[in-house]
Amino acid sequence: MPRLKEISLTQFKNYAQNSFRFGKRIVGICGNNGVGKTNLLDAIYYLCFTKSYFSRSDQSGVHRGAAGFRIDGLFDQDGEETDVVCILRPTGKKEFLADGVPYEKFSQHIGRFPCVIIAPDDIQIITGGSEERRRFLDALLSQLEPTYLQDLIEYNKVLQQRNGFLKALTERRLADKGLLEVYDQQLVVRGNRLFDRRVVFLKELLPLAGSFYSRIAGAEEPLTLAYDSQLFHHPFCELLRQGLEKDLYLQRTGSGIHRDDIDISFAGVPFKTMASQGQRKSLLFALRLAEYEILKREKGFPPILLLDDVFEKLDEQRMHNLLDRVCLQDDGQLFITDTHPERISREMERIAADWQLIILGTDVLPIGGIP
Repeated sequence: MPRLKEISLTQFKNYAQNSFRFGKRIVGICGNNGVGKTNLLDAIYYLCFTKSYFSRSDQSGVHRGAAGFRIDGLFDQDGEETDVVCILRPTGKKEFLADGVPYEKFSQHIGRFPCVIIAPDDIQIITGGSEERRRFLDALLSQLEPTYLQDLIEYNKVLQQRNGFLKALTERRLADKGLLEVYDQQLVVRGNRLFDRRVVFLKELLPLAGSFYSRIAGAEEPLTLAYDSQLFHHPFCELLRQGLEKDLYLQRTGSGIHRDDIDISFAGVPFKTMASQGQRKSLLFALRLAEYEILKREKGFPPILLLDDVFEKLDEQRMHNLLDRVCLQDDGQLFITDTHPERISREMERIAADWQLIILGTDVLPIGGIP
């Protein structure tokens, strides 16, 4: 199973130059707000996913006054070490290397060191639009199946091309729609493959998430999770034909797997309209734990788990249930942040965990880090 042994940050977010060594399976990262706890988790996420979890722009990760950044990480997997480096050049070009060899495509790295992050502030997965839930689903499937990731990349590329052509047809009053048929064929082939994989996968994920929700909540509740897709009702090619007039009017493609959603209801009522804050947080954690469990099953080892500021978001009993699950029942590496070292110490003592504590100050110098 993968373990991150060391990480070095150069001009990354609030870190000018800092390094950390991780000698225990469970790592607590403590400090006041604004000292870089979440930034350190994001750097770990970069090494696993080639990008930030919290921002779509690499430039937002550049230290104030700097022109680029560098993240170095040393992973150990069953005694075999791998040096992973992410570099953002002053030109804006990003490079990603493993043992000094650059990747031709960053997608080739996804899933090599699987990782799950639970960031409670990202509650948009529960309360936001369908795009948030698709992003969650796609990120998980992309770690499991390189072919899924490639189909998804190609689908989104063709979708953009089709939308651009729809706009051109309308603005230039073009009569030749032959190219539209080519785009439709490409969308259908890749869209059907993505849909079929989602159907099979969600039959496993959603019941598992429901089970974790009950464990975290400490009670059985009338929660229902279901996959919602237009392709359940009509073939994709038929949807595109039926929606062409509307697509031309709106200048975008209104049918397809890019409109899929995970429907969440509670006793027949939309979950986000009636659930308490605690119930929303519990469901978010349940989905992430289901993701964690499936990655562990498929990979044969637990992924790295990042818990960001969970103590502030759950009541004591839900927190106990969550930590018992992620700390005691698995042997994967865990990073957990908190503002109060005494609180995380108390919880680790309660479960008799073997762990280390890193305390970040205003100068972001690590306790127990690499000198």
